[in-house]
Parts: sequence; structure tokens; C-alpha cells
Amino acid sequence: MMKQLILLITILLFFLCSKHVEGTLQVGFYSDKCVLAEEIIRSEVVRAFVNDKGIAPGLVRLHFHDCFVRGCDGSILIDSTSTNLAEKDVSPNGITLRGLEVIDNAKARLEGACKGVVSCADILAFAARDAIILTGGLYWDVPAGRRDGRISRASETVVIPSPSFSLDQITQSFAEKGLTQHDMVTLLGAHTIGRSHCAFLTSRLYNFNSTMSQDPKLNPILALLLRRQCPRDWQGKVSSTDVVPMNLTPFFMDPSYYANLLLHNGLFTSDQALLDSQKTSQQVAFYAAQGLAWQADFVQAMTKMSQIQVLTGTQGEIRANCRVINP
Repeated sequence: MMKQLILLITILLFFLCSKHVEGTLQVGFYSDKCVLAEEIIRSEVVRAFVNDKGIAPGLVRLHFHDCFVRGCDGSILIDSTSTNLAEKDVSPNGITLRGLEVIDNAKARLEGACKGVVSCADILAFAARDAIILTGGLYWDVPAGRRDGRISRASETVVIPSPSFSLDQITQSFAEKGLTQHDMVTLLGAHTIGRSHCAFLTSRLYNFNSTMSQDPKLNPILALLLRRQCPRDWQGKVSSTDVVPMNLTPFFMDPSYYANLLLHNGLFTSDQALLDSQKTSQQVAFYAAQGLAWQADFVQAMTKMSQIQVLTGTQGEIRANCRVINP
């Protein structure tokens, strides 16, 4: 009982402190500029979620992919042109990104209510928060004031962590963005919602290395099930459109992701790699047993991630259309 009380007090203190975010982003940034901004975004996220619950993990992933390339500047939303292949159109983004229409709809309404005020980068940050709440996560105040970047290059998406990364590789990838290994383990818990394309699992299921077909770190029972859901064709290839749920509760932010890792039921190599060190495996075991502690840490890690290399003040622009840089 005392541990639960201490945890609740910690969460409360964090929410109080989050009103004073370091740097130039501010909680309540639009309260005197576009008072209905957050409500408009929230209503579009809710409307989309009612029709398709898969939109929630899609919006979280959009925000993550945006922040890891050039910082949280909305560059993931920019369309390709005849002279430039943008981030969203490089493989596998072209077939895996979801929720773009939610951002478009929110932006259109915001431009009608407060023309040229709310950035696409901020819309992504608010939408990701709202998506987490709809799937059972904790609320947090989103510091805002991001401005939009004017560059989106497919070639720069190589910095996005791969599902096939080892523990050292994924730790380094997060460290390059100013995120600790603790932040990394916490944020990867977002894989508790959503789905995976079978293509990301092929090597673990069929051709792990020269001596064995299946990754020995993958539960053989799960591997058998996945092979049925992700069959190979006569050429030995897995369909690029076949998908599987991340776990048994793909629309609910619960700690089952961590419990699954302890049973060797992590879908990605980079997920299961969290058991490859004592430090990260202890964090996994703690979160599996203490879901509320993970939720609280997740809020802090998301807030930190959402401030990676942000543009503020007179930097960048406020795009009129999230898909196109201003003339």
C-alpha cells in the first residue's frame, strides 16, 4: 500500500513539474493564440479512432518517426516532389505509415479557426498524446511551440531504429537523439499496441542464419503461429501486406509487452534484445509487474522525445498544408 502511495505521489509531482518545461516549448502555448487547438485535434483523433482503432498506434509511430529524423519538425508529413523523395515514401514507410489523414483533417480545421498559428509538428505531438489516452494510457500536458521544417529527405530515414537491431545498436540509435537506455526500454513499450508487417519477421521465422531457420530467442510456439499467419509464397517470399497484431491486446496500453518479452514472445529482434543485459532485463521485469510505473515513465520519456531538435521562435515555418512546404 505504501509503495502504491509513493508511486501516485511521484506521478502527481511529475504532472505539476511538467508545467515548467525547460527550453522554449511551453505547456498551454496556444491558450492565448488558438484556444480550441487541442480540442480540435483531440476530436479528429477520437473520430478516426472510433472508425479504426489501429489509427492510435499509427499516430504514435508517426510522431516517433518524425522526431528521429531532423527532430520533431513535421518533416514526416511532407509529400515527395518530382525532384525529391520524401521521408514518408521510402520503404517501409510507404506501406506502414498510418494516420496521415487525421493530421490533414485537424490541420484543415485549425487553419479555418486560427489561420497560420498551429504547426504540423505540434499537431503530431498532441495527436500522439491523445492516441495514447484512447488506448488506456495516462494523460500528460504537451509542451508546444514547435515550428515546421522545410526539408524531408528519404535518405535521412536511415537513423530510424530497425526492428532487426541488437541491444547495442538500438541503444546507440536512441543515444544519438539524447535518449538514455532507460528511455529506450520505456518507449519501446509502445509496441504493446498496433500491428507488424510480416516482412519484419521473416528472418526470425525462416532464415535466421546458416545453421538454423528460426531465431532461438523466439518462443517456438509463437514461431509456429506466426509462420501460419505469415506464410511464404512459392518463391519463398512473405507478402508485404500481411500483418499480425503486436500482442493479444493490440489496442490497449498495458504492460503485456514486457510480460511477453519474459516469455520470449517479443515480435522484433530489437524487442527481445532487451533481455540481453542484466540492466535492461531488470527494467523489463519491473515494468511487467508494475504497469503503473511504466505508464508514468512513459509519459516522461514521450515528453522528452517530443523535444528532440525542435524548431522554435522564428526558425522554420507554420505550414498552411502539412504535406507541402510554404512557397
